[in-house]
Amino acid sequence: MSAERALTAFAGFMVLLSVALTWLVHPYFVWFTVFIGANLFQQSFTGFCPATIFMRKVLGLKTEKELALNK
Repeated sequence: MSAERALTAFAGFMVLLSVALTWLVHPYFVWFTVFIGANLFQQSFTGFCPATIFMRKVLGLKTEKELALNK
């Protein structure tokens, strides 16, 4: 799995988790959803995402480009 796909899966999971927490625990968890959306929005412009850095360094995932070059 590439770092980009892992990031997409992680973001989707976090959005679903935050919606569930908003519904089941407390309405203020909606701010968690807002934070996730804002982070995804800024990442689309800047390319900087802390989760991707973690996935690459700690989990050892490679980018799509790196995987394509290894073929």
